[in-house]
Amino acid sequence: MVTTRSGTRSGQLPALSVPRFVGRDRELTALGDALGRPPAVVLLEGEAGIGKTRLLRELLPSSSGPDGRVLIGACPPLREPYTLGAVVDAVREGVGGVAGLRLSGLAGALRPLFPEWDADLPPAPEPLGDATAARHRLFRAFVELLNRLGVAVLALEDVHWADEATLEFLLFLVSRRPQPVSVVVTYRPEELPPDSLLLRLSSRVPADAHLVRMTLKPLGVAESATFVSSMLADEHVSAEFAAFLHSRTEGVPLALEESVRLMHARADLIRQNGAWARRRLDHIEVPPTIRDAVLERVARLRPDTRTVLYAAAVLADPADYPTLRAVTGLPDERASAQVAEAVGCGLLREDGRGQWSFRHSLACRAVYEAIPAQERRCMHLRAGRALEAAPLPPVAQLARHFREAGDVEASRRYAEQAADLSAEAGDVATSALLLHNLVTTVALPVEALVRLVTKIQFQSLPGSDPYSKVLESLQSALRTQALTPAQEALVRFQLGRVLMVAGAMETGRCEIADAVPHLPPDSLEAARARILLALPLGAARPVAEHLRWLREAPPVAPSIASHERLRLFLERSFALIMLGEEVGWVEARQIPDDATSPQEAALIAIGHTNIGEAAMRWGRYGEARRRLARALALAEDHQLLGHFGSIASTAAHLDWFTGAWAGLPERVAALLDDDGVRLKDRCEAALVAGLIQAAGGDRDVAEQRLRFARHDDQQHVEAAAALACLHLYDGDVDEALRITDEPTDITVRSGIWPRAAEIAPVRVAALVAAGQLDRAADLVATFARALGDVDAPAPQASLVVCRALLAEGEGQLSRAAALFAQAAAAWEALPRPYGALLTREHHGRCLLAAGREQAGLAVLSDVARALSDLGAHHDADRVTRCLRERAPSSRAPRARRGRPSYGNRLSPREREVVRLLVGGRTNRQIADALVVSTQTVASQLKSAMRKLDVSSRTALAIRVVELGLVGDQEQPPDGDE
Repeated sequence: MVTTRSGTRSGQLPALSVPRFVGRDRELTALGDALGRPPAVVLLEGEAGIGKTRLLRELLPSSSGPDGRVLIGACPPLREPYTLGAVVDAVREGVGGVAGLRLSGLAGALRPLFPEWDADLPPAPEPLGDATAARHRLFRAFVELLNRLGVAVLALEDVHWADEATLEFLLFLVSRRPQPVSVVVTYRPEELPPDSLLLRLSSRVPADAHLVRMTLKPLGVAESATFVSSMLADEHVSAEFAAFLHSRTEGVPLALEESVRLMHARADLIRQNGAWARRRLDHIEVPPTIRDAVLERVARLRPDTRTVLYAAAVLADPADYPTLRAVTGLPDERASAQVAEAVGCGLLREDGRGQWSFRHSLACRAVYEAIPAQERRCMHLRAGRALEAAPLPPVAQLARHFREAGDVEASRRYAEQAADLSAEAGDVATSALLLHNLVTTVALPVEALVRLVTKIQFQSLPGSDPYSKVLESLQSALRTQALTPAQEALVRFQLGRVLMVAGAMETGRCEIADAVPHLPPDSLEAARARILLALPLGAARPVAEHLRWLREAPPVAPSIASHERLRLFLERSFALIMLGEEVGWVEARQIPDDATSPQEAALIAIGHTNIGEAAMRWGRYGEARRRLARALALAEDHQLLGHFGSIASTAAHLDWFTGAWAGLPERVAALLDDDGVRLKDRCEAALVAGLIQAAGGDRDVAEQRLRFARHDDQQHVEAAAALACLHLYDGDVDEALRITDEPTDITVRSGIWPRAAEIAPVRVAALVAAGQLDRAADLVATFARALGDVDAPAPQASLVVCRALLAEGEGQLSRAAALFAQAAAAWEALPRPYGALLTREHHGRCLLAAGREQAGLAVLSDVARALSDLGAHHDADRVTRCLRERAPSSRAPRARRGRPSYGNRLSPREREVVRLLVGGRTNRQIADALVVSTQTVASQLKSAMRKLDVSSRTALAIRVVELGLVGDQEQPPDGDE
């Protein structure tokens, strides 16, 4: 027999070894340096199987100081019914007990999570009625425990699976001054939700902490060869075999390991010329995915061993041996041997607490999906029954197991228990998710459905649309269940409420209005229904109708919880202000700035945000800024992460009005790109983006953004006004009239003047342009009657603009000029500089039309410069063209500093675009050739058509050829635009 250097005989394969740590020296050094200078925050990302866990295990034993502990925990792929599960596991595995730590009474909050330490923990503190307050107390208790234990590093793996509370705890840790421990997290970016709190972690790092972000890359071909060689007794691996493995596994360490193990089990490894290679190069196909590798390995095992693996896959989370055996259904004498074989084959592992689980989650998932359906249901049922007997039943897991087993009632019962436990522990996000899943996946009786929908805190749910499936469940209950009038009213109220929150205001209002007659008279639902109906949102209704709903709202019963009474007060104040009632401001002044609990803080933050928006509509910009600042402070102090999108979008809107445009395009773009931002907030960001792009001259993109903004009722009116302005600039008066008709009904004609400041002047301008002066005058008079002398600076300035436009249309140029000057001064006082400058442009044009040439040119010259300074280049160009047309021999101001102004001549860039157009290229081909966007090309073509007084691309091409502006006669560009 010929033997190899390692002592194995030919025809036999060596036992496989655990692969050596390969190809990560640079990463190991960098992470070690960071943890050597605490505090540090390490974000380690990489795809599944790339080696994050292995790097962590190699790093941390040598990274803690002599007096510091290292705690390592892992986030399971399923949410747990208790908060901070990964942190709890890390503490349990790393600490024997807490005796002698001299913990304060705060640590008593840890008793539910560490029942085994009952004798050593302080007594449990008094329960808190507010789940968020309970969560923060728990966070502080954990920080104290980590400090007393002398923890230097807290490492959490697979944080893409972390529950909301764990992520909030990480944010809590890194935002403290000083940061109490170094934090290391690993995650898969491809499985990270777009609105995950983990994305905020790097922004919360203190200035004195060391932040390291690292992405693990696949191994190269040479590193892959070394990796495989280390599994085969360090024997040489052929270059062909290494290249084959690398091409099929893409250098992912886990895929490499699983592929080699599969080939080893198949006896497909041979030695040729002193190196390991594949046996049959043409026919043996190494699985390109871990799934294929794992499933073929499983298929080669004995049936009882497969049953053990099936049971572990059904459980998903680590489980002790009695639970694992119970799920298999095997007798003890057969189960114990097969568990050992499952461990021996490298698929299962046992941790230090006697818990069994798959080594890799992807392997677990592959096995689970391969279980026959009937066997899977039986195993889920056995899992549910086994876990029910645990001292602390994992109710979230029980809900899943009974749901998969087909036991709907047990699943509903445990899911609601899990949601309640999560809320009590302060994990509101998990609670909301559990309730949402229950409501949307189980056919519930109506009482349970209404109760559970009432509990859902939609702001805590991920994604931009957490509403649709809940709405489907409520609508299904109305269609399929036999309901009493009272039951139907409660379902319709919830349906209407969720519709309004989702932005379907009119549909929601109709559902609530249908429910009102049958709601219990003194109930919370009866009071809230009327306040929601009082909000001036949806289709046009007289202001008197909205006020009637407010008057009909029943007094708040003493039995209603304090936070619900606060909610009703805040919603009533907002409704009054949006209806133009000064008394609303009297009530709004009673809104506190601080809160006694996080739940109260959430309500007050919403209240301040809403009042800030209302103040913006009235033109009380200082008030709006203060309200938004207060809301933001509350959101930051109490980590109300679901509120940031609303505050940021309203603040961006306010900055648009007040001329704080620096960095504004980037801020609204970030809101638009964030899938975790609610649709209504993205619509407000789209409105601001559209307004910015319109001012900059990017008309097509502006129109696209503004049309998107109209999907939200609260932005619908202003977006319609901005779209109508674009059509008026294009000379399309009919379209401007069509767009502004309904919004004018909703606002001016209904007496809802706080929403009329933007739409009224545009509607008047469209009517004047259409020659409908009587209708314009009637609209101005209606606006004036509704507004009266209320202290609302923005609508009052808007009314003056309307009067000026009407006077201009009637030919009263001197009066119009005076009114435009008055309105501009009013806008400037707010301050609202862009509105002031556009109004001063009208003032200057009226002066020119009235024959006051010098005064008009002086006004327009100042306006052009100011618009350019503000960033409204499209408007600045328009005013500059007017100046050149009126005074061609004079020196008109340049609209853009540092760049040439070409007046009615084509700029060098426009000539280049037109030259390519004449050559027959499309906008996309021109954009590619000039390395610009298609929107830029379209804008430059429109500019060229305007300058040469043509209306189509074909006419433009003919015109420039006739004028000799392209081809041999073209002059070399002397600059660029």
